[in-house]
Amino acid sequence: MTMLTLGLIINPLAGLGGSLALKGSDAPDTLAQAQQAGVEAQAPRRMQRALAALQPYTDRLRIVTYSGEMGEWLARTMGFSYQLLGSPAGAVTSAQDTINAARCCKDAQVDLIVFAGGDGTARNIADAVGVSVPCLGVPAGVKIHSGVYTTSPEAAGRVLQRLASGQWAPLLEREVRDIDEQAFRRGRVKARHYSELLVPEAPDALQQVKNAGADIDELMQLDVAEGVIEGLDPQNLYLVGPGSTTYVILQQLGLEGTLLGVDMLRGGELIASDVNAAQIRCELDNHHGPVSIIVTAIGGQGHIFGRGNQQLASDIIARVGRDNIKVVATTEKLKALQGRPLLVDTNDPELDNTLRGMMTVVTGYQNHVLYPVGDTH
Repeated sequence: MTMLTLGLIINPLAGLGGSLALKGSDAPDTLAQAQQAGVEAQAPRRMQRALAALQPYTDRLRIVTYSGEMGEWLARTMGFSYQLLGSPAGAVTSAQDTINAARCCKDAQVDLIVFAGGDGTARNIADAVGVSVPCLGVPAGVKIHSGVYTTSPEAAGRVLQRLASGQWAPLLEREVRDIDEQAFRRGRVKARHYSELLVPEAPDALQQVKNAGADIDELMQLDVAEGVIEGLDPQNLYLVGPGSTTYVILQQLGLEGTLLGVDMLRGGELIASDVNAAQIRCELDNHHGPVSIIVTAIGGQGHIFGRGNQQLASDIIARVGRDNIKVVATTEKLKALQGRPLLVDTNDPELDNTLRGMMTVVTGYQNHVLYPVGDTH
């Protein structure tokens, strides 16, 4: 019986800034703000969802990891046998801890490093091991542009299950990308290629690299905006997600919204800009009329929830309801997906299931298409 040796690395700080509208989790005060707001770490839970697929294979699985919340606690909770390679240097984990853990995994000659985090975590792993060790990312960050992550924790679980069951997988180099978080907080996206990681080939599981450099058809976006604006109800509360397509809607309304955050409108009037999840919940409590969410898909990837818009938390989406979600995208953006579905990764698998299926997408003035929302699996 062939044993699968996994290096398990969790960045427990990944994703903490999402619901707080912080646009990332790398700032030094993110943990303090998250604790003050009562935001719980999601990376361990998302890794747990991925590793659940391996529980039937405990007799052929060996895990090596770092102590505490970087992997030990989850491995013990899930009943996996594990070996400790080291410990984080302080009470709060750092990028250097991730780098050290990855180097230890390499020295332990693991078959695969599976890690939970965002683009910053992928950069740390790349700095430590380059393309010398196969790796697989479980998405848990705020911004995830890199192609080394799966579309969801369950997608990662499918890849791990194949390997644990003895199926072979070709390896390919996939891009690690990252952005300047300080520029991002100022409303400028500066994404760039950073490095590569060696990843098991799994077209039905890996997300595409975020396409930030695609040609933007401004006339088509204006057409989409006109179609949305014509249908705005003065009594409706609208939660408008980030993205260039939704931003054009705000511009056409003459509103000073945000390109990278979530804005709240009542009819065609801006009532709050760049709001976090707590602010949205408060407004929902005080609003007694209909509510809609307006979102667009991430270019190249296709995510409409779970990438860069975690302010629209799962409980908020469920409260608004599937029928009140308006997806907007130009036909060029949909064509760039090459038939792949739009994706959802809300941190709530049950909600993800309810969102799957055909959904109407506004592609222009009085132009709509039915497009699948779901999983590439």
